[in-house]
Amino acid sequence: MGKSYVAWLIVLPLLILICTASLLAQTAPASQTATVSSAAADAQIARVAKLEQQIADAKGSADNAWMLTSAALVLMMTGPGLALFYGGLVRKKNVLATMMQSFALMAIVTVVWAILGYSLSFGPGNSLVGGLHNLFLHGVGAQPDADYAATIPAQTFMVYQLMFAIITPALITGAFAERMKFSAMVLFMILWSVLVYDPMAHMVWGKGGVLNAALGGRFPTLDFAGGTVVHITSGVSALVCALYLGRRVGYPRQAMPPHSVVLSFIGACLLWVGWFGFNAGSALSAGSLATSAFVATHFAAAAAVIGWAGAEWMRNGKPSALGAISGSVAGLVAITPAAGFVGPRAALAIGLAAGVFCYLMVVKVKARFGYDDSLDAFGVHGAGGTLGALLTGVFAKSVVNPIFKDAQGNTLASGLLEGNAHQLVNQLVGVGIAWALAIVGTLIILKFVDMTIGLRVTEEHEVQGLDLSQHGEEGYYWEVPA
Repeated sequence: MGKSYVAWLIVLPLLILICTASLLAQTAPASQTATVSSAAADAQIARVAKLEQQIADAKGSADNAWMLTSAALVLMMTGPGLALFYGGLVRKKNVLATMMQSFALMAIVTVVWAILGYSLSFGPGNSLVGGLHNLFLHGVGAQPDADYAATIPAQTFMVYQLMFAIITPALITGAFAERMKFSAMVLFMILWSVLVYDPMAHMVWGKGGVLNAALGGRFPTLDFAGGTVVHITSGVSALVCALYLGRRVGYPRQAMPPHSVVLSFIGACLLWVGWFGFNAGSALSAGSLATSAFVATHFAAAAAVIGWAGAEWMRNGKPSALGAISGSVAGLVAITPAAGFVGPRAALAIGLAAGVFCYLMVVKVKARFGYDDSLDAFGVHGAGGTLGALLTGVFAKSVVNPIFKDAQGNTLASGLLEGNAHQLVNQLVGVGIAWALAIVGTLIILKFVDMTIGLRVTEEHEVQGLDLSQHGEEGYYWEVPA
């Protein structure tokens, strides 16, 4: 018994030691496996996060590249596009002066925009105009402004919008072509950009704007790329300028045909191409909405050419090249507010209607009332922009751009044909505000400039031509044989 007891005292610790070692051998790999698994999970999360960041960076780079390209396209619309289009439509003694107006605005508006214009248009303010927070582009840098465009630098958004601010006043010059002093044009355009364009841009596109459809304005007006902001304001202001300055010397008794439809033809083609940056670029990204706006833009322009040329063919027995290019611009104007809200079929309808309507405005209405809108800035931009803005409220579809949503995030109807009849009321409010601001603002500015430095060149200078009287040079020097 004693020997057995001693044996157990020897064996039992050995058994305990063996069992403990066995348990340790079994649990150690499990513990190590858990540690390894945790590290692997952390690494996987890090890899996924890095991949998501790379995807976001790639999308941001693509969007930024498209927006910078679009900005260049829109600038091309002013120079050389509009400069050539308007330059060809005037008499040859005024070609340089007319082109110089567009070119000068590329410089003047840029400086005004950097100092004050961007802040008044897109800076935080009230429902009518932005404040001074972004004066001298303060705070406008590489970081995106998510309220406007979440994937591109705020500076890219700023310079893209600058190109709209440049071409809008340049459109007005077509109404007072061949008779306004260059100095008066400069002062008028600086004041007009600040007092008319900037507030209208803020109301439609700026944070807190009364007409901003994307950010909850009181009267959400659908204006994708500038039907009210660009075309109605410039077109209506053009009419006011034409009426205030009066007719050119000899109009309408003396024939004043374009001196070079070839120049205008080239300009119109450049405008058509540049308009893809104008409208498709307003998607502010390189996604499917940009594609939709691109297609709508092209289809509307094509249909408007057929509408204008067809109406002219029926009336005169032949279509003209001038009519065809004018029709293309009319269609591009009308589709501007609708480009990001309608499909191809609606774009065709809008373009066709704009071609016929603007043709009648230029041929019938202008002749009936006798105003001298020299290059038909009102007949195309004012009338076409108004028609396009109203038809946007009719044809807008939520499947193209679900801009309206309820509190739960459900998509709501966009246009009249989709069941949102009230949208037509909102469009009318937006159009009415644009018309009122353009008329009142332009009249006040014209009166001020007229009282200070005078608006119109003398009759002698007008007969001589603005190339020589305002700039001391001529567009064409013909060599006379000795």
